[in-house]
Amino acid sequence: MRSVTDIAREIVAREGGYVNDPDDPGGATKYGVTIRTLKRLGIDLTGDGRVTEADVRRLSRDRAVAIFVEHYFRRPRIHDLPEVLQPPVFDMYVNAGASAVKILQRLLTEMGHAMADDGVIGPRTIAAAHRAAEEAPDLIVDAYGIARRNHYYALADARPASRKYVRRRSGGKGGWITRAEAFIAPRFHLSEAEHRERTAAWA
Repeated sequence: MRSVTDIAREIVAREGGYVNDPDDPGGATKYGVTIRTLKRLGIDLTGDGRVTEADVRRLSRDRAVAIFVEHYFRRPRIHDLPEVLQPPVFDMYVNAGASAVKILQRLLTEMGHAMADDGVIGPRTIAAAHRAAEEAPDLIVDAYGIARRNHYYALADARPASRKYVRRRSGGKGGWITRAEAFIAPRFHLSEAEHRERTAAWA
């Protein structure tokens, strides 16, 4: 089993360096850590008493890993979920915050463990996740990944500015979809034709 630090390093590598995409509501980002996160945590790397894009640029890989482990894994209690669910939920939490937990909660409800989708990992979510993982250990990770993929498509349906993260200019799968499918067994990946059919209405 990979350690949480190993998973965090993979996320940092996947996220890449500094970007400030006007279509990304997170704003200036480096290694997946947004300026909003630095402001929320009060991380002033330049020491000038303010948290600005300069602080995002100064962020190191090791500091990004530490932020993810503490604030995106331990504090939201992802470490209390079944081990098989920790990597995909952690990766999604870095990408989308509490939506990662809401997706899991809705999935658990669909699997017969009814609960509110409040985005908070509490005793009820933890217990239900462990029961579901015991009942369907070979399927729950794929089911979560598919639900995540569907979430990305739905976001792009509703917000045209996000479509470039789901569909490349060539029409192929965008970064959000390939990221979700990295946690789904190949037999459940969409074919290129299925992906193009799913996004055809965007034209």
